[in-house]
Amino acid sequence: MKLNIVPARTGLTWVKLGIATFFRQPLALAGLFFLYMAAIILVARIPFVGLFIGGMLVPAATLGLMAAAAEASKGKFPMPTVLVSAFRAGRERARAMLVLGVIYTGGSLLATGLATLLSGGSTPSEGTEPDLTTLLALALHAPLFLMFWHAPALVHWHGVSPVKSLFFSLVACLRNFGAMLVYGMAWMAVFLGAGTVFGLVGGLIGGAGMARTVMMPAALLLAAMFSTSIYFSFRDSFVAEDPPPTGETA
Repeated sequence: MKLNIVPARTGLTWVKLGIATFFRQPLALAGLFFLYMAAIILVARIPFVGLFIGGMLVPAATLGLMAAAAEASKGKFPMPTVLVSAFRAGRERARAMLVLGVIYTGGSLLATGLATLLSGGSTPSEGTEPDLTTLLALALHAPLFLMFWHAPALVHWHGVSPVKSLFFSLVACLRNFGAMLVYGMAWMAVFLGAGTVFGLVGGLIGGAGMARTVMMPAALLLAAMFSTSIYFSFRDSFVAEDPPPTGETA
């Protein structure tokens, strides 16, 4: 496995592939994404330990969605069991995925804590705009997101150790910064464009209330398409010496 440097325009290709693949298996991929969201939310509501357990499961769940995208890209129908792919690849890789989960949770708590400390826990005066704590938390989470962008896939499909996978993921994202930037900007345009269209249609049909009603499921479907596209950013950022990942297990 070695790093593959791609041109900036590849970021737009990842977006197109994510959307096209989603529509090849829309019911399966949307259902799996909603199942993922519901599971994380339910686990997070467990008293005392819910947030920690939910954070630990994020890398494994992300890998599950990537595995589902890989299946759909081959014309296959991804089954619900694909979401637990990380725990079906053997004890060693399951343990490594849990280690990633612990690191992710610790990093997220640290970033949130630092944001709260630096901002003094500020809140918006009218609740209409993001507060300083939220903006700082997002900024401090950015390096964490880059480290974990490819890490679950590297651990699962290539047997890379957790710490090395974080390093390789960060390097891959930085070396392919142009493609990642185009990818992010393209998705931002998709979300803003779709939000505007659905908002206007909903508003014309039934006013502001209907607009909000229409936009919520539309946003979730777009999020499912975005999660589908992540697989392609991983696939093109690394060249495997062994056959490329196509299924649930290694």
